[in-house]
Amino acid sequence: MRVIGVISDTHGLLRDEALARLQGSDLILHAGDVGDIGIIRRLSEIAPVRAVRGNTDGGDLAEALPETDVIDLTSPHGSVSTEGRGPLAYLMHGHRALELDPVAAGFRVLIHGHTHQPSVSERDGVLYFNPGSAGPRRFNLPVTVGCLRIEGPDVAPEVVDLDVD
Repeated sequence: MRVIGVISDTHGLLRDEALARLQGSDLILHAGDVGDIGIIRRLSEIAPVRAVRGNTDGGDLAEALPETDVIDLTSPHGSVSTEGRGPLAYLMHGHRALELDPVAAGFRVLIHGHTHQPSVSERDGVLYFNPGSAGPRRFNLPVTVGCLRIEGPDVAPEVVDLDVD
C-alpha cells in the first residue's frame, strides 16, 4: 500500500500537527495557497512533494509552481510514465474553473483546495478530494490534512482533523 499525504491552504503556516500527520507519506501533494516556499522545502524532508500555486501565491511561488499538475499515484515522485501507470490524479487549487473533463482525461482523482472546507465525493468514477485547510483557521472550519491510501487501482481517501485551537 502507498500513502499519499495531501495538504492545502497553508498560507505560510506549517503546523507541527500537520507535519506529524504527514510523517510516513510516500508522496505529499500540496493543492495551493502555499504562502512560503520554505513550506515545500520542509515537506520535502518527509517525502517527495508535488505542489501547485493558489490564488494567493504570487512572486517567487507563482514562478516556481505550476497552476495544475498530473500525478501518477503509484510513482515514487508522482511522475507520469508510459509503463507502470497507476491511478492518475489531477492537482489544482480550485479558484479557477476546471477546463477539462476528468473522466475523458482518464483521471481517477481530482484534488483541490481553495474553499478551506474538507470534502470527499465521487462522480462518474472520479474521486473529488479537498483536504481542507492546514494553515490559519478560517471562520469556524476545521484545520485538516488528507491522506490517500493507494492499493492497485483502489484509492481510499481520509480527511484528518488536526485538533488545534
